Amino acid sequence: MSDATDLAERVRAGDLALHELEDHADADTAADARRRFVEGETGATLDTVGEYGIDAADADPNIENMIGTVQIPLGVAGPLPVAGERAEGEAYLPLATTEGALVASVNRGCAVIRAADGANSRVLKRAMTRAPVFRVADVVEAEAVVEWVRDNRDALAAAAESTTSHGELVEVTPYAVGDSVFLRFGYDTKDAMGMNMATIATGEACEVVEDETAAELVALSGNLCTDKKPAAMNAIEGRGRSVTADVRIPNEVVEERLHATPDAIAEINTRKNLLGSAKAGSLGFNAQAANVVAAAFLATGQDAAQVVEGANAITTVEVRENELYASVSLASLEVGTVGGGTKLPTQSEALSMLGLRGGGDPPGANADRLAEVIAAGALAGELSLLGALASRHLSSAHEELGR
Repeated sequence: MSDATDLAERVRAGDLALHELEDHADADTAADARRRFVEGETGATLDTVGEYGIDAADADPNIENMIGTVQIPLGVAGPLPVAGERAEGEAYLPLATTEGALVASVNRGCAVIRAADGANSRVLKRAMTRAPVFRVADVVEAEAVVEWVRDNRDALAAAAESTTSHGELVEVTPYAVGDSVFLRFGYDTKDAMGMNMATIATGEACEVVEDETAAELVALSGNLCTDKKPAAMNAIEGRGRSVTADVRIPNEVVEERLHATPDAIAEINTRKNLLGSAKAGSLGFNAQAANVVAAAFLATGQDAAQVVEGANAITTVEVRENELYASVSLASLEVGTVGGGTKLPTQSEALSMLGLRGGGDPPGANADRLAEVIAAGALAGELSLLGALASRHLSSAHEELGR
């Protein structure tokens, strides 16, 4: 085994490639060598990047050409009382962010929800999707493929589910566009976020489609999935977990905690979140859902790029006789408690704060709980920001905390 300095010199000399270092040293030494090489090539000092408390080998499934870690401050908001199908009781929500005032804002929203005796939260649909695109000769062949898919769902399910002990095919929806046929497969992936599971399972199902029809697979992903891109499809049909949280807040709590009237909160939601978003052509009709989703994703090891879908949310507010009703519906919250970044030590600790580390009993229960808690956290963030706008305290809060 070589030391880091020797390995860095061998890379510089062209004897080794950056991605080959783990073949000649343990993971931490390889990362050290790569860091030294990059320092020499760029003139940067990477001392802090190289100070991390995890074993670099733990990150091997999650990163290539590792040189260290980027540390993001981790805060906590709560307690947040959530009554869900799976989540029950108070949760402390871990949030990783560099935006000053965010955790304070969500924490204020948690206090409002506590004073209102808690939020309800429910997962309404589970379907991680993958949508391959096939080539056909013409619309006649397209119709034949669509009809075959509709008549042979069981055969597709058998093929797809043969690749996994956990995933379950719950839907296959065909779409034809001229001489292209898209099949949008949706899976219940239990406690995994499930993108890899859905991809592998769909690949197996595609072989059956090619064997039994005239269709030829062009790409395993045809962008009708739709992964990590803004899409009306996800807003309508959902992806991952579709989850809604709501709360009924007594009028006196609104005025005491948010320093605004229920009518003012409702008007801002209508004019800002609904009308303003519609005028902008937005796919999300909310105040700051992405803030909470992103911070929770970073803290718990979710795929950060899927914040694109997770922020696709609608916030509603309604003034009732003695209370203010508020909800947030996230159509495409893609979360898991096993696999991917959830296995990294710091992210595992954050999941442990929620009691959601690893698989649930029954399978899927932990990922459901995580979705329910994040939705309630997003609701807390919505309430706080709407209150800050109604009381005209938004700029002062950022001046004090955002710096």
